[in-house]
Amino acid sequence: MKPRIIILMHYLELGGAEMSLIGLLNALDPAKVDVDLFIYCHRGPLMKFIPKWVNLLPENTAYAVIESPIAVALKRGHLGVVAGRLMAKLKCQQFRRHYPAKGDDAAILQYVADYVAPCLPRINPNVEYDLCISYLTPHNIGRDKVRAKKRLAWIHTDYSTVDIDVVRELPVWGAYDHIASISHDVTSSFLNAFPSLSDRIIEIENILSADFVHSRAERSVELPGTVRLLSIGRFCTAKNYDNVPDICRRLRLQGVDAKWYIIGFGGSEELIRQRIAEAGMEEHVILLGKKDNPYPYIKACDIYVQPSRYEGKSITVREAQILCKPVVVTNYPTASSQIKNGVDGVIVPLDNEGCARGLADFIADTALQQRIVDYLRIHDYANTSEVEKIYSLLK
Repeated sequence: MKPRIIILMHYLELGGAEMSLIGLLNALDPAKVDVDLFIYCHRGPLMKFIPKWVNLLPENTAYAVIESPIAVALKRGHLGVVAGRLMAKLKCQQFRRHYPAKGDDAAILQYVADYVAPCLPRINPNVEYDLCISYLTPHNIGRDKVRAKKRLAWIHTDYSTVDIDVVRELPVWGAYDHIASISHDVTSSFLNAFPSLSDRIIEIENILSADFVHSRAERSVELPGTVRLLSIGRFCTAKNYDNVPDICRRLRLQGVDAKWYIIGFGGSEELIRQRIAEAGMEEHVILLGKKDNPYPYIKACDIYVQPSRYEGKSITVREAQILCKPVVVTNYPTASSQIKNGVDGVIVPLDNEGCARGLADFIADTALQQRIVDYLRIHDYANTSEVEKIYSLLK
């Protein structure tokens, strides 16, 4: 009898963790394992890419409203979820009065999980799984709502960049037999916060499907411009798109006729548009909005740029490498685990002036660009062999 796995995920929007989950599902072999997939809310353009052999469990409305507006949860009658979220907000505010946030405040997610999870029904309660994989924090649901012989929780975040309540999170992570980290740098930042969990860590690189990326890149799109730069990601603090207009302005002052296209959506859009206007870059920084299929745009650009303030390990950088595009990333804390500088991409300074100067130098160095493209053509960035580490947990 094949081992049976359940994988838990919030939704399947166009995010890095979501793309890596699709890659993992495509890498798993249905001859070796049975997989149940529980998506809390059945939304997002990647839902249609769940492999047919994977058993998608029905949506449960209590889970579906965890991240919905409170009015929606109230209208659907999930009073426990509403009460839990309100209590979580209150308790997190009390915590922050004593420990003010110094970066992105991720503590609220754990408070929500702690107060909402007790109100949720168990998942497939008649089944005991050989392995439960909780793919995105917080991990209370995988700990409390699934019967399993072993449990694996995933880290996708650089913990040096977010503020958490370590005391509150530790018991949740500690309930898992194994913790999957996507890179050495992510492991280091996580263990700085949770040193007692060092014996639980397994490094599992993000898995992508090269065939999936190439097949979806076949559609032709037009990106006008002499030098066409592209970035993809949520419009949020981490991605640093609010600084792109000033970087592009500085780049053009150095004589580079660049157009910088950005695919994405999110809460920072108004700020980004404001910065575009302030820099006078309306004709040169173009927001393309949300694209269900960004791959033709990667194929059409000249250079893919990840200008982030911080990353766990960027999926879109890897997708650009699969499509053999020269890649530039800023020097965020985990950049060196993403890029071999000068070999399969280039790392430039994070400050606007240094970033613009580094980009201009790279754009001018066509020989280096070609060497990088040649290197990418003969190296595997899909990492499908990483799936063996999942199988090893089942032995």
